[in-house]
Amino acid sequence: MSAITSTTISALLTTTAPACTIVEAQDIARTHFGIDATARLLTSERDQNFHLATRDGDGYLLKITNSAEDPAVTNLQTEALLHVAATSPALPIQRVIPTLDGRYELQRAFGADAPSVVRLLSYVPGEPLHKTLRTPAQVRQLARCLAELDLALRGFFHPAAGHELLWDLKHAARLRDLVEALPEPDRRTIASRFLDRFEQHALPILPKLRAQVIHNDFNPHNVLVDPDDHERVTGIIDFGDIVHAPLVNDVAVAAAYQVPVEGSPLDAAAEFVAAYHAVVPLEPAEVDILFDLIAVRQVLTVAITEWRANRYPANRPYILRNNPRAWTGLESFSSIPRADAQALLRRACGME
Repeated sequence: MSAITSTTISALLTTTAPACTIVEAQDIARTHFGIDATARLLTSERDQNFHLATRDGDGYLLKITNSAEDPAVTNLQTEALLHVAATSPALPIQRVIPTLDGRYELQRAFGADAPSVVRLLSYVPGEPLHKTLRTPAQVRQLARCLAELDLALRGFFHPAAGHELLWDLKHAARLRDLVEALPEPDRRTIASRFLDRFEQHALPILPKLRAQVIHNDFNPHNVLVDPDDHERVTGIIDFGDIVHAPLVNDVAVAAAYQVPVEGSPLDAAAEFVAAYHAVVPLEPAEVDILFDLIAVRQVLTVAITEWRANRYPANRPYILRNNPRAWTGLESFSSIPRADAQALLRRACGME
């Protein structure tokens, strides 16, 4: 695969978000969905999202997709949400609300931009996971929730599921140019070393592993919990990075966010992997490259977010929200021999 260059970087990450006004958002809700609500703009990286609040207390999310996103990919997300809602109704995902004439998607242009897909989703209440104190019980519950979501998606497919996505771990080798552009030499060396390890150990194995449609972004900003019980997941949001990929990638992405600022760097990740394995048993070949995949997810996080923050300085704090923890993970992982990490994760799954 070719490296990422200025001509091959995903347009989705270089095109600004749609420019819908609050008045337009309220008009869309009223005209197409029959909902009279007050709109409030939410922070988003590439789309435009509005919280809609009605007088009777109901809440909705009006999601206006980046005009650079292929409508087929947007439909992949929509159909995945509908599939999970039908097959696993107990899972706390957002529901897609149809228009007055029964459509789940509509297209509309804003200003001089190309048309965007507009959808209305239920607004899921809860406390953002990243604002809560992590506990082993919470980590285990998160893992079980992801495993149940993967089981729900196991029988789902869509023509656009194989689309190319910059955040897809199997394309991590394409980020070499972005890694080499990282500003701090010592950190750049660490990131390059883990990318090398991924290419040597994981990349040749990935095509041989079981694959399916996965969420691919189970991070603390995309999970909500009960404000009074932080171990109970009340919402799984943002299916924007959904893609067909090796199943183990979903585990690695989520585990990458279980690295503490202090203490043993892999213990919480191992706890997460063990709890996932109890619901969806992992295969030895998957477990053996998990450490490589967890680390390379953190490489993706620092490389992509640094690049995007430089392009969009006004949105820098939001874009870099996961960057410090990713660097903490990479720096702490650099002192762990790969064989030791493999052994720890095998023991977590009862494989040795």
